Amino acid sequence: MVETFTVKVGEATPAAGGRPSAGPIYRSIYAKDGLMPLPTEIQSPWEFFSGAVKKYPKNRMLGRRHVIDGKVGDYMWLTYEEVYQKVLRIGSAIRSFGVKPGGHCGIYGSNCPEWVMAMQACNSQGICYVPLYDTLGANAVEFILDHAEISVAFVQESKIKSTLAAVQKCRTHLRAIVSFGDVTSEQKTESEKLGISCFSWGEFYFMGKQNEDLPKKHKDEVCTIMYTSGTTGDPKGVIITNRAIIAGVSTTDHLLKETDKVDIRYLMEDVHVMKPTIFCGVPRVYDRIYTGINQKIQSGGMIARHLFQYAYNYKLFNMRNGLKQHEASPFFDKIVFNKIKEGLGGRIRLMLAGAAPLPRHIEEFLRVTSCSVLVQGYGLTESCSGCFTSIANVFSMIGTVGPPVTTIEARLESIPEMGYDALSDLPRGEICLRGSTLFSGYYKRPDLTEEVLSDGWFHTGDIGEWQSDGTMKIIDRKKNIFKLSQGEYVAVEVLESAYMQSPLVASVWVYGNSFESFLVAVVVPERQALEEWAAANNKSGDFAELCNDLKAKGYFQDELNKTGKKLGLRGFEMLKAVHLEPVPFSIEKDLITPTFKLKRPQLLKYYKDRIDQMYKEAKEGRTAV
Repeated sequence: MVETFTVKVGEATPAAGGRPSAGPIYRSIYAKDGLMPLPTEIQSPWEFFSGAVKKYPKNRMLGRRHVIDGKVGDYMWLTYEEVYQKVLRIGSAIRSFGVKPGGHCGIYGSNCPEWVMAMQACNSQGICYVPLYDTLGANAVEFILDHAEISVAFVQESKIKSTLAAVQKCRTHLRAIVSFGDVTSEQKTESEKLGISCFSWGEFYFMGKQNEDLPKKHKDEVCTIMYTSGTTGDPKGVIITNRAIIAGVSTTDHLLKETDKVDIRYLMEDVHVMKPTIFCGVPRVYDRIYTGINQKIQSGGMIARHLFQYAYNYKLFNMRNGLKQHEASPFFDKIVFNKIKEGLGGRIRLMLAGAAPLPRHIEEFLRVTSCSVLVQGYGLTESCSGCFTSIANVFSMIGTVGPPVTTIEARLESIPEMGYDALSDLPRGEICLRGSTLFSGYYKRPDLTEEVLSDGWFHTGDIGEWQSDGTMKIIDRKKNIFKLSQGEYVAVEVLESAYMQSPLVASVWVYGNSFESFLVAVVVPERQALEEWAAANNKSGDFAELCNDLKAKGYFQDELNKTGKKLGLRGFEMLKAVHLEPVPFSIEKDLITPTFKLKRPQLLKYYKDRIDQMYKEAKEGRTAV
């Protein structure tokens, strides 16, 4: 009998009134009696931080490694108490600019102590913080500054120039720019011309007071607005309340207590220094770890390789048969896998993977060799991060994202046009969610909010498949937006539209998936363009033979990427390989619709072998370089 990790709490809904059929409603087995209640004493994320300060005032909280003459130094640390005192001063300085509770501040830059302190300063005053991203498009910072009505922007030193350029087009609301570090006199002068104050971190800090008389906060107030590239238009501002953040933290803490039974045995330079106990990463990070370990194994002697493989197979067999990670082979953990454990810092007990699916072979390898538990999770900005997570030390969950977390319930909704049936023996459909970690709508976009929340369920756009044990497997995307393995979103129709602006091509189908880090394409070239290239390069043969020419493929790939760069496409949106197709996509082959829209599932099925070959050749080419 298969052990199940979900409980059914609502029946299936047959198709009616124009809506597709929906499968039963499920919750985590750890929330079988109801979704997890939230702590009554916590009203905002500020209490999480201030509570930690009271409990661990002298513990290290935020650190920075200084680089001098190209050499990385030791970490310099601030304690919880020191961060707390700085945060109060920064929060007071924000209020001195007339930003009241409920107002908006922006934070723009890479992860660093100042980013966290700016966020907590906003939390202290009940002010909504809005992360700014340039990865959402060329005009994203300008758009967010204006759309979110940001009053004060905290900005990384290297991004002040681009921020000032954006401010020239949208200075309605912005009153001040605060650098994470220093500012130049030229930057101050330019800001003043725009009617905006500009401060270094130190200057702004000394404008504040050590005032602990903070405004009261409530669960339903907005904590942050996080913009996401969920559509091909302007970024959407996802409204996340204090309640959603509290629920997200509380369910994580609950699940760790329920499932992470600590094993007392317990990038990469930082990992060696920090020696973390919990490690979070996107699949691309784990892919690099996997590749690095395998290279060391293969460079060892024959006896060492055979010993490793024997130990690996022995432990894998035991884990598949139900033994927990630390029980499966303590002997080989000590004499074979300990070096891998030490390479990860020596103390890791839990590894978390998210942002995109983790390839099964990498997940299996790390579960066996890292001497730690590895789990996959699934979430969205709209769900305040994780809404599904696999259960620690349950090997059968490999390849899935586990059951729903304890603050969420889930169901699938059929998508007849894609062949997904939520009521079949193998239920498949769009993942729909409701619960306390969900967002409250899109900022200033009631139309988009209604589109995804019309029936009280959040429609994620991701296609899931319920497994027999109650876990979820992500198998597809309803819309033509997907993530690459490093977590970058790709709006594939936008890219195809850009590449189609090249006069060399008649049709382009761009392909990528969450298990790969780059894109490839099938291209139908314009006959005249290819024949002109052939004449200029002394190539002979018919059209089909020319399409198969390696130099022709390289030429078309380079020209398409040049077109992409001119149109502002980013590095991960470039093509790493192309297949030149002499026969146009046709209705007869079921590759396009009567209105000439691409049928992506059918194209993938038709060109599957070509796609696999392109990825193989591109990877071999990159390795050779």
